[in-house]
Amino acid sequence: MNTFPTLDAWLAHLEAAHPVGIDMGLTRIGKVKDALGLQFDCPVITVSGTNGKGSTCAILETILLRAGYRVGCHTSPHLLAFNERARINGEDASDADLLEHFEAVEKTRANLAEPVSLTYFEFTTLAILHLFASRGLDAVVLEVGLGGRLDAVNIVDTDCAVVASIDIDHTDFLGDTREKIGFEKAGIFRAGKPAVCGDPSPPQTLIDYAEAIGADLWLVGRDFRYEAQPGNERQQWNYIGREVRRSALAYPALRGVNQLINTSAALAALESLRDRLPVTAQDIRLGLANVELAGRFQVLPGKPQIILDVAHNPHAAVVLTQNLGNMGYFPYTYAVFGAMGDKDIEGVVQQLKAEVDHWNVTELPTPRAASAQQLEAVLRKAGVNDGPDSSVSRFDTPAEAFRDALSHASENDRILVFGSFYTVASVMAYRKLQHH
Repeated sequence: MNTFPTLDAWLAHLEAAHPVGIDMGLTRIGKVKDALGLQFDCPVITVSGTNGKGSTCAILETILLRAGYRVGCHTSPHLLAFNERARINGEDASDADLLEHFEAVEKTRANLAEPVSLTYFEFTTLAILHLFASRGLDAVVLEVGLGGRLDAVNIVDTDCAVVASIDIDHTDFLGDTREKIGFEKAGIFRAGKPAVCGDPSPPQTLIDYAEAIGADLWLVGRDFRYEAQPGNERQQWNYIGREVRRSALAYPALRGVNQLINTSAALAALESLRDRLPVTAQDIRLGLANVELAGRFQVLPGKPQIILDVAHNPHAAVVLTQNLGNMGYFPYTYAVFGAMGDKDIEGVVQQLKAEVDHWNVTELPTPRAASAQQLEAVLRKAGVNDGPDSSVSRFDTPAEAFRDALSHASENDRILVFGSFYTVASVMAYRKLQHH
């Protein structure tokens, strides 16, 4: 008996069914997990962090695939299709793959002595985990949706936890200091298991928590580090771990200044699991050469240059600004910018002001978004005026904002699309339509 005939129908139902967008706590989802008998026989790597989670997951997944392992990878949110959240052996799961596991979760949930409600993220995470558990995989990589301690992904006991970076974001749910946020992210650590932290200045709360529960903490700079290859700094780098050293590695195919920290955290995780998931230097080389991730400082081929980046907090904006600065000279940079209302928009604008000349601000298709008027107000306050060399224009959709930027940019200019997953996804969808 099928509750809903298609994946789209299921997702529409889940979006409407549980009105609480984010209801922190693992009690409800834990009951359904136990009733499903959900467990993994293979190593599980859980990845959290304010920024760099997606890149770290992609690097781990690609290296493990190159090593010949069968790998499940769950990331979120998605850009164009929900199926991107469930990857098996490097391919997005099909609708048919997912449907039976949506059914299994619903049936189990409804048959509890006291049925519980599940949020969209909890329900879909359970379904994806159930799919992975049914496939006899060699390794599973899970990206935390929000925080760590109370995130749905944390119902699975990880074999290695990675925290990529810790910065201020989602203050409504996670607290407004790095100490509070560090504690939330450390919630994915487990006693006796490796806990890798790629943040160069980890909050004391994270270190204390790891110590209190007896996790095996790997700190960048203490237990592992990366360095440019002496004499060949521009082409190669070295990873130095506790016992493993990887020399003369090429830079990962993911562009950007912060990718070495994400990569070295991934390599530390693999070093910590090397008894169960051994990988060779060649696996790592092939993995780094082939890793891809949409919307993470993604520079599209052709002219004008188009850059897609899901940066949506000041920490990510710093990195984006550095990456833009490293691209060389462009007469004008046009930005298509849409953002969530709860973000530090002033902080993001302060960072990028020096790199962007013309701002096309846009509404986004979600009630959580800041309005184009709010975005314009922030830019005006930051001193962006209208003239031949700078401007702010408002648009109803990212596609319209992007079309306008295309009509004004010369082929030597560049267009930056950023500020939220929604902004990037809308422009990706628009470009896809144009190319068909």
